[in-house]
Amino acid sequence: MEIRVKSLKFDADQKLLDYVEKKVSKLSRFSDHLEDIDVTLSLQEVPDNKDVKIQTRAYGQDLLIERSANTFEDAVTTAVDLMKEKIVRTKEKIVG
Repeated sequence: MEIRVKSLKFDADQKLLDYVEKKVSKLSRFSDHLEDIDVTLSLQEVPDNKDVKIQTRAYGQDLLIERSANTFEDAVTTAVDLMKEKIVRTKEKIVG
C-alpha cells in the first residue's frame, strides 16, 4: 500500500507530511485489501479552512472521506477515524 500526499494552494512542510503518513499508515491494520491511499491537503477561504480528503479502494469499492478543521492535524485525525469506520463497515458487508 502506497500513501500519496498532495498539498494544494500551499507547500506542506516535512513535519506535516510525516504526521499525515504516520496517521494514515495505521489504516492498513483494518484491511489487507486496501489499495493505494491518496491524501489531499488544501486551504479554503472559509472558517475551518484546513481541508483533508482521503481516498482509497477496498473490496472493489471507492472509499472517500473529506473533513475540514482549524488545523490540518485535527482534520487528518478526524478523517482517519472516519475512514477506519468506513473500512470496517465495508469489510463487514462484503465478508459477512
